[in-house]
Amino acid sequence: MIDPATFFTIVLMAGVTYLTRIGGYVVLRNRTLSARATAVMEAAPGCVLISVIAPDFVSKNPADLAALAITVLAATRLSMLPTVLIGVGAAGLLRHFIA
Repeated sequence: MIDPATFFTIVLMAGVTYLTRIGGYVVLRNRTLSARATAVMEAAPGCVLISVIAPDFVSKNPADLAALAITVLAATRLSMLPTVLIGVGAAGLLRHFIA
């Protein structure tokens, strides 16, 4: 059973990610963006996702630290979606088997 606070945190972060993605396009839809501004708009949702795993940088749980290392390795070689899937899968499996 998932903790209600965790559930609402996930839902709110998903909403913020969605609003960040859609809001930028709605507000800036009639403007021509520079390559730099476009890169910032593309990176914003990733920044929200990073805030999810950032607390694991100070974790003492070896499963979380191993999952973080796997995710960083995946991020150096893959795009965002496969990296997120690998990170979530690694964290779930390692927490199940190690913790």
